[in-house]
Amino acid sequence: MALLNFKPRTTASVAQAPRTSGQLEALMDGFSIEVMPRTAEKVEDFRALLPAGTRVYIAHIDGTPIEDMVATAARLARDGFAVMPHFPARIIRDKATLGDWIARYQGEAGVDQALLLAGGVAAPKGDFHSSMQLMETGLFDKAGFKRLHVAGHPEGSRDIDPDGGDKMVMEALRWKQAFAARTDAKMAIATQFCFEAAPVIAWADRLAAEGIDLPIHIGVAGPAKLQTMIKFAITCGVGPSLRVLQRRARDVTKLVLPFEPIDFLSDLAAHKAAHPDFSIARVHFFPLGGIKTTCEWTRAHGGASGQPAAIAAA
Repeated sequence: MALLNFKPRTTASVAQAPRTSGQLEALMDGFSIEVMPRTAEKVEDFRALLPAGTRVYIAHIDGTPIEDMVATAARLARDGFAVMPHFPARIIRDKATLGDWIARYQGEAGVDQALLLAGGVAAPKGDFHSSMQLMETGLFDKAGFKRLHVAGHPEGSRDIDPDGGDKMVMEALRWKQAFAARTDAKMAIATQFCFEAAPVIAWADRLAAEGIDLPIHIGVAGPAKLQTMIKFAITCGVGPSLRVLQRRARDVTKLVLPFEPIDFLSDLAAHKAAHPDFSIARVHFFPLGGIKTTCEWTRAHGGASGQPAAIAAA
């Protein structure tokens, strides 16, 4: 993802605002996390890892049977978590298939929220190629879904803008902003993971200037080995903020240490504290180093915001 149509400003408040654990705890309050059925199977009890009511996104990777997706959703719902499955447009064959998925999630897991995205496959496998087409079916409104999230790309997306610009990305967000105005569902933008605060702040401010005021749930990579982080960053197209990892890789004393998002989140938290109207509303974790590792980190740094349900209930 390389957002090249504008230069991220080096915001003074990022570098100079004091950072406190209270600010970080406030930003992390209500954080969400992403899992896949195969990784969820390895977790004995999510209540020992996540705060009660945590929103858990279930990533739908091409080839994953819908039965596995729904079973994971049902398990998480039984444990008291808010379940938000992915609906990747390019792997959904047709409107009937979409309706079937919605009915299964609702009937077996009580799901009433979804992340709508194009999906990672290059060519559509059916009638849909964008999240906007999924919305236009009217099936989510008809089913009474209360919350719909859409994808955001703080550093651009070459899947959407192959030339490296952001013209199509911005047009899509304007369309989704207009859709939000005519639907009863609560909407938000869930982004790809990033590593540096300044480009994210510049992007969020630009959206606000364009009249796009959907709340932003910023993607954050959970702690992982530096090599793992770089691999995922390159695969997912992370652009300007990849330099944070590159600088880290040049320091041989840190090569064997896990990369943690403490600086990124602390900078965003300080900016949010100084600018209460800043549109980043929540933090969304991608557990690149493992679900347990990420949850241990949120518990260590999130204060009450990271207290697992089982411990809080004890």
